[in-house]
Formats: sequence, structure tokens, C-alpha cells
Amino acid sequence: MSTPVLEVRDLAISFSHPRPAVRSVSVTVDQGEVVALVGESGSGKSMTARAVIGLLPDGAVATGSVRLRGEEVLGLPEAELVKVRGRRVAMVFQEPQTALNPVRTIGWQIGEALRAHGGSRGRAARERAVELLRQVEIPDPEERLGFYPHQLSGGQKQRVVLALALANEPELLLADEPTTALDVTVQAEILALLRRIRDRTGTSILIITHNMGVVAHLADRVVVLRQGEVVEEAETRELFAAPRHAYTRQLLAAVPRLPGPGELVQALPAEPAPDAVPALEYDDVRVHYGSRMRGRVLPAVDGVTLRLERGEVLGLVGESGSGKTTLGRLAAGLVPLAGGRVRVGGEDLAAARGRRRVDLRRRLAFVHQDPEASLDPRFSIGEAIREPLDVHGVGSRQSREQRVLELLDAVRLPASFAGRRPRELSGGQRQRVALARALTLEPQLLIADEPTSALDVSVQAEVLELFADLQRRLGFACVFISHDLAVVNKVADQVAVLRAGKVVESGSAARVFGEPAHDYTRRLLDAVPVPDPTVRDATGPALHPHVAAS
Repeated sequence: MSTPVLEVRDLAISFSHPRPAVRSVSVTVDQGEVVALVGESGSGKSMTARAVIGLLPDGAVATGSVRLRGEEVLGLPEAELVKVRGRRVAMVFQEPQTALNPVRTIGWQIGEALRAHGGSRGRAARERAVELLRQVEIPDPEERLGFYPHQLSGGQKQRVVLALALANEPELLLADEPTTALDVTVQAEILALLRRIRDRTGTSILIITHNMGVVAHLADRVVVLRQGEVVEEAETRELFAAPRHAYTRQLLAAVPRLPGPGELVQALPAEPAPDAVPALEYDDVRVHYGSRMRGRVLPAVDGVTLRLERGEVLGLVGESGSGKTTLGRLAAGLVPLAGGRVRVGGEDLAAARGRRRVDLRRRLAFVHQDPEASLDPRFSIGEAIREPLDVHGVGSRQSREQRVLELLDAVRLPASFAGRRPRELSGGQRQRVALARALTLEPQLLIADEPTSALDVSVQAEVLELFADLQRRLGFACVFISHDLAVVNKVADQVAVLRAGKVVESGSAARVFGEPAHDYTRRLLDAVPVPDPTVRDATGPALHPHVAAS
């Protein structure tokens, strides 16, 4: 047998606190193989990958063995590790925006990666940069060399990060959540690109992800981590068909799925009474960015008409730039209208003034994608939840404190969490706090913008279950914005599919996802990675079975 490209044996990583980040991890990656590391946050996935190239945080102590083609690299001096990084092993990070230098052109950054390891310079470096951009399928690569990162889309930036990683022809790519922040269509393109790169170059890939659809689509073998230890390892098809460990079965059971051909996921909602006042109405709304005086007006939302009934959930789906978030912000009066009307509970939000506008906004609440950014790190959890009550002067100090405890109980967090800071909580716990804070003033309308995209699949399942339970009990209406169609299918009564600021299709979630009428909706469904290798092989990579059947 040939020597593995990567061989990790009995890796353990510890910090000053008692519980180690990695207890005992062993994994191998052979030539041209794609191996997936899966598990919840804190399981040791990213730490294992970072140990391979010596990028562990300060204070981390690693023991065990990490070999590249039989050569030990764990514990190498920094001067030797610099020769490993980029040349023999390269890393692709989750967020390309932070991985790229915002003040340098794409061509300069690729040239710098080549120069760092004694590669091409001058004209030869430019030719190599164009070749790399062509390899990762960037259109017009000669022109894109002069672009800055902000001039590229999210998918193009991730392709540039791939080009940087491939600049010195490494044997191994470490891909840490490379598609998490991407739209479903762009995600499918990146996954297909990774597979083509592997097939063309023979590069081995160790991919870290919490998306089991990505695993099913790309990986040859899967290693499941829990609390710093390997609990199961198997070929991808075998693991999905017959998982041996209870934790693996739990992960797979938590994956939200889209309906197959002829399946209806939920009953159709009852028709509202003819005289019922909806929770939210968009009436031919238009939003423009840019300036007419400068001759650059870009329609962000273009003639959207939608209606959300009381107690219902409206899912907004579509690619980045389709207008999803702008519509959500319109409902809260945070974006100026270029035309049309937005009514909350039958009242025109733009026409309301003074105290009436304040009262209308009290009916609304936001849950953002990143709770860490939306919670003030200086506030305790109790203070963060209580803040809306303090701002609006609701009740006495004692009643506000009691309300905080009620809300913590509602989102299934212990009362003792009131005294903690956001940094002391996990991602899922912080999102529960953000949900509790949003419900403080008992809103009639909740706007949730990508509230679960950064969560592990099992934590996501818990938060979605909690959301559904609260929504049933409290009866608030919700605009639920997400690029994850399976998540929207799980929580939404109605769905609107947006493209370039327009609604191309809307209706019940069961109808839109079960029997899509528009080509663009079918294309979105087509791009969803199916969390089942058998279905993937039968219908084609990342092709949803309903679309194959239609």
C-alpha cells in the first residue's frame, strides 16, 4: 500500500482549562481521496485540521502524530512549518471575505502566494495567476486579476481563495466549512468545482462541514467526531445507509429534508376570513439603491406584492442579492421605499408618525443571523433580554426581572444563565437568547434573517423545534429568510421565491417545494445537496429527486 498523504494518529490538543479540545483523533487521507470530518461545534474538527499545519491558538499543546507522506510535522519549528503551509498543504477557510486582503488586487494576492515559496515572478507569475483563475472557473480571468475582493460575488471570492490554495500545487487541501455562507446554487458550483479539481489534479481533500448534504455529495469517506474523539468512521455510502453509532444516527436524523415526488410535508393552511386584517402586506413595493442624479439606480426590490396572515410563517428564499433581507428590513421601516406600501396589522408603516410609529415598531422584532454580533458583549444575558423593556419603560423593575426568567424558561435555558455573558454560551444557546430577546415585547410580527445558518445540524434542529413551538403557543406571524430551502420547508406555511428583486413564484410551502412551477425554483431545488449518497448516484450530483422526476 502507498503511504497516505495525511496520517493523524492519537492526536490530542489541550489548553489551560481542564477539558481537552481534542482527546484522541486518528484519521488518514489517501492520494486523491476526499475525507469529511463531521460533528457538532467543539467536537475538534477545526482544531484537528489546524494541527496539520501548525496553526493552533496560543496556549494549545498538541501531542500524538501528524505525518505528511510519512514525514512527521507535528512539533516542527515555525521556520519549517512555513515551508509546509501553502506548498504541501493549503487551507480553504469558511469566510473568503476575511481570507482575502481588501486593499490588494486579486492578481497581487496570487502573485504573493507564488513568491512566498520561490515560485514564478513578473510575467510568468501573471500567466500562472490567469491559469489558476481559469482552473477555478473564474470568467474573464485576465480582467479579474485587477479586481479587488469587494468587486467579486461571494462565490467568486471563494473561487479566488481556492486559486490561492492551489497556487503551489499542494498535495492536500484542508477545507473548513467552505460552502456554509454561500447560496445553494453557488454552493453546488463550489462542490462540483472541488470534485473536478480532485479529478484533474489528484489533490487530496480533508473537508470539515456540518452539512450532511455536502458530505453525501463530495466525500468518499466520513469520520464522525464527538467531544474530541472519533466515534465512527466509514465509507460515505455505508455510513448513510447503516450508521453504527447512536450519535451518527442523531446527526442524520436532525438533517431537514425537502419533499420527494408526490410528497406533501404539511397540510395546506386554512383560508383566512375575507375581512381578516393580515399581519403584513407588501403592496407593489420598490426599493432602489444608488442615485438618480449620478445615473446609477439599482432595483433591490421591484414591484413585490405579498400578504402574510396572522399566525403564519412566510419563507423568503432566493440567491444573494435577490431582495430577501431588504424585504425583511422594509417590514421594520429600516429601508426607505421608492414606491408602494408596507402595512403592518393594516396600518401604513411609512405614514405613521411620532408615538404611533413607535407603537407600530413595538409590534415588530428581529432575530439576526449572528447572535454574537447582535448581543452586546458587555451586557449579561438577563440585561440583554430586559433591554427592550427598559427602553420602552414597560412595568416595574421586579416585573421586568420576572419577565426575563419567563423568557429564559420559554427558550429552554436555565434561570442561572441570566448572569452570564454571551461569550460564555454556545452558538445555539446564544441564538436562543436572541429569540428570547426578540419576544420580550410580545411582537405580532417576527423577522428572522438566516437565524440558523451558522448552527450545527443538531443544534439547528433544536432551535427550529423551539421556534415552531413558540410560534404555535404565542401566535406571532413571521418572515423567515433563509438560503436553506429544507429549513424553510420545515417551518414555513407560505413561501415566496425571489430573483433579482422580483417574486417569481409564491404559494404554500408544500406546493412550491413539492410541485414547483417556475424554472428558477426548480433550479434552486436542483442545487440542494441531497443528504443521501444513493439518491445522489441515482439522480446526479446535488440533484433533488423531485426535480429529476419533473
